[in-house]
Amino acid sequence: MSAQLSIAEILKHHVSLSVESYDRVYLNGYLSGLQTSGGLVRFLAEQRNSPVPSPVVLRRMSQAYSQEVEQFVEEHSIPLIPFERGQRKDDLANKLRAKDPRRDCVVFVGTAQEKQTGFKGRCEKRSDVTLFHYSRQSVCVKHYYYYIDDEDFGPLFIKVGSYFPYPVKVCLNGHEWAKRQLDKEGIQYESLDNGFLSCADPVRLQKICASLGPAQIEAMFHKWICRIPWHMNEEDRAAGYIHQLSVWQMEVSRTDVFDRPLRGREFFEAVIRENLDLGRPNRVQLLFNRRLRKDTPSRFRTRVITDGVAPNLHIEYKKTGIKQYFKENRALRTETTINDPLDFKIKKGLKNLPALAAIARQTNLRVLETERVSQDCVMSPHSVQRLTQPSIQEDGQRVPGLKLTDPRVAALLAALCLFLHLPAGFRNRQLRPHVADLLGMDRDKYSAAKMSYDLRRLRMKGIVCRVPGSTRWTLTPYGLRVSLFVSRLHARVLRTGFASANTQEITPVTHPLRAALDQVETELNTILDQARRLPRAKAA
Repeated sequence: MSAQLSIAEILKHHVSLSVESYDRVYLNGYLSGLQTSGGLVRFLAEQRNSPVPSPVVLRRMSQAYSQEVEQFVEEHSIPLIPFERGQRKDDLANKLRAKDPRRDCVVFVGTAQEKQTGFKGRCEKRSDVTLFHYSRQSVCVKHYYYYIDDEDFGPLFIKVGSYFPYPVKVCLNGHEWAKRQLDKEGIQYESLDNGFLSCADPVRLQKICASLGPAQIEAMFHKWICRIPWHMNEEDRAAGYIHQLSVWQMEVSRTDVFDRPLRGREFFEAVIRENLDLGRPNRVQLLFNRRLRKDTPSRFRTRVITDGVAPNLHIEYKKTGIKQYFKENRALRTETTINDPLDFKIKKGLKNLPALAAIARQTNLRVLETERVSQDCVMSPHSVQRLTQPSIQEDGQRVPGLKLTDPRVAALLAALCLFLHLPAGFRNRQLRPHVADLLGMDRDKYSAAKMSYDLRRLRMKGIVCRVPGSTRWTLTPYGLRVSLFVSRLHARVLRTGFASANTQEITPVTHPLRAALDQVETELNTILDQARRLPRAKAA
């Protein structure tokens, strides 16, 4: 039987194709000039020439749009399908797309009653005039889903609300866009369910995936708003009433295809084994088909979820999630999903999509690098001496050593393992409660001043560094290895070893080391008995 390979060996020698690409991109479309009651009244009075900005006008506009949709589907022989409650829309769309081989067309239009934020009017009658006041409220209205097969983007849909201010959602897939570009260039490839299993020109494939950006998405969007029924006519668009796109959710994935399915299974066994005892961030929970609720904690935690026999590794940071899973028993999929660009202090406009994608790609790479280091965190004698021995800096400042057996050092380095995946780093107040908990002491007793002192020690030892222009800290490559090494050393060697060697325990710990020490003691007593000397009494 062959030896179990390490994570680094699997990723280096047993991956036949690696592709980074946008996965699902979900966009909001909004009319920037129609988000306030003043903008609404101005639009009705100046653009639609309505003498009285009454809610009746809005209702008539919605009815007119619904009639236009019905006329559109009738003229083009497009199915108009009302969605049932709880129905999976994508499953229905895939079935209908399979039956319709046409491209660059609307496959079908779905309808559903859903909530949106709209305007509700309130009438105020005075002696000489009637006034209407509008406020933003939640309304339940009909939404239209245009499921489209685009010539360049493949399957996508555009969701349009039928009531003012007419919100829009656009959902597309970067892998499908790349497939259409390969088809145009005549490059052969094998699909892997929303991905690639192989490609005749991997270099060109990666360049195509990297070339997708806001310009192509904007062009596709404006193409279809001119072809499907739209609330804003040509005169409205000429006056500046054009839907602007912003990022609502985006996924960037890295797909590493293994040469053999066995390598993928070995990879996940190694990943789970290495992550169970690091406590990232507090503990790893094994969940079986558990449904997450709104009150489920969503910050700084790692979960291993099993779907049948396939494990999935989930890491969460604020509203951003990282997921790793074994795709179709052939490929490792590592994907970062950003649900709120403000997590990284980036605005939501579509023009910021490349900046968000860069953060997601770096996060994916950092996850893989952390997993490599988790099995390759051996420290040289020089590194151990650098860590544990006092030293003098060039400016004459003395740097105290970090003793591996010191509980405070162990807790500090273990707490750093909770923040390995944070792209923006961490702050004093974020790290401090975790160190206090690992020390088993009251959080108030482990003050901010003590945390600052410990961070200074780590900085002077080269384990952490401050993010320029901020109060955040981040791990250095050396610090990444040190924190993982010391955490594993305490969890796997020192804790169990000392427990096995301690003869004062009320309940003995079963361990090979304990058995070996007992055997040594027995042999020594035998030698002393043979020499007719009394053995030293055991400690009480």
